[in-house]
Amino acid sequence: MSGLEEDAEHGVIPQEQLKAAPEAGIGIRPVPRISIQSFCLTDETVRTIEMAAEDRRMAKAHVKVHMGGIPAAVEFYAQAPTPNLIVVEAGPDKEKLSSELEQLAEYCDAGTKVIVIGMINDVSLYRDLIQKGVSEYLVAPIDVYQLIAAAGELYGSPEKEPLGRTIAFFGVKGGCGASTVAHNSAWALAHSFENEVAVADLDLPFGTAGLDFNQDPLQGVYEAVSAPERLDETFLDRILSKCTENLSLLAAPATLERTYDYEESAFDGLVDTMRSSTPYIVLDVPHAWNGWTRNVLVSADEVVIVAEPDLANLRNAKNVVDMLKQLRPNDRLPQLVMNRVNVPKRPEIKPDEFATALGLPAPIIIPFDPQLFGTAANNGQMIAELDSKHAISGMFSELAQQVSGRSDANKVKRTGLNSLLSKLIGKSA
Repeated sequence: MSGLEEDAEHGVIPQEQLKAAPEAGIGIRPVPRISIQSFCLTDETVRTIEMAAEDRRMAKAHVKVHMGGIPAAVEFYAQAPTPNLIVVEAGPDKEKLSSELEQLAEYCDAGTKVIVIGMINDVSLYRDLIQKGVSEYLVAPIDVYQLIAAAGELYGSPEKEPLGRTIAFFGVKGGCGASTVAHNSAWALAHSFENEVAVADLDLPFGTAGLDFNQDPLQGVYEAVSAPERLDETFLDRILSKCTENLSLLAAPATLERTYDYEESAFDGLVDTMRSSTPYIVLDVPHAWNGWTRNVLVSADEVVIVAEPDLANLRNAKNVVDMLKQLRPNDRLPQLVMNRVNVPKRPEIKPDEFATALGLPAPIIIPFDPQLFGTAANNGQMIAELDSKHAISGMFSELAQQVSGRSDANKVKRTGLNSLLSKLIGKSA
């Protein structure tokens, strides 16, 4: 919007209504842990975006810069998932801009926001683009503060919906491998979508996330829930342990020096704080049934239950699914993962029959492979790190895809779109 300076009677926004960037960046909201990809036409815009990426307010964001404008973005996202925010630079042709954005919309996941940097200083164009779902329109040349302010307003405003999507993993029987499934799925989610993912190990006395990710942090979940008055994004940044470029861990203490008896809402503040700054939050929920575990499962955006193919697991899974259906009547059914399938000489319930008995869709079926999983666990590695081409690695990628709320990373062109409104970002504020 900045730069639209002509008089309102000529069809542009008056000067006093412009969103001028605050002097020296004062008052600009910091940008949370989002992925930003830009497609530029000019070297000047490239330099501006690169300078913005170095600013302290963008320290948490992952920024990548490409050339080629909207056509390059269309080609890129035909075979890749879209990030949280796309910044595209457009030329002076208004009709061409509209056509190119329609093409881009066909590959954009719901939830992706778009900022357009254009050469046309025209309020009618601005209004048309906003109506079609573009999140913001900036007139070139832009400065560093304009870009940061635009991104900060999209994701940092208190009235906006929370950024993060919570995915809770729950084993219906102790030792069925739910934590292993959760950690590998989180790794796949971080690397498949190149979005920030935070894992919270909520099994405080016996959590294994630190071992699985080969981390030994001094602080984690216990410090977060024990000092709710201190819990904010700054404190959370201090206690998160960085595992990879896109994956952070909030580890469990995994000690028995104290007991961990919490009220039903004890973890609400932690989850809310994580949601405000991280696109994906994987909650590794321990195998227990009390007020706070039930509350975490009920409030999660997505629930994944993990089970082995035997009668005790089926009974427990039936109880869990029936309870979740009752407590989450308007939510999607839980995802089912059948783990350690085809153990030699063990009588097993067929996975499809298991899922049918629960009234759930076909499950992800992970075969019994003690050599693969044992080696990965002993090395502090994920399956994809040990063998990225292994079929089980692909299963975790498939599960990450299903729980992400995003379309397939290898999606084909969508059809039937009438405007940017339906597919570009859903509906901008």
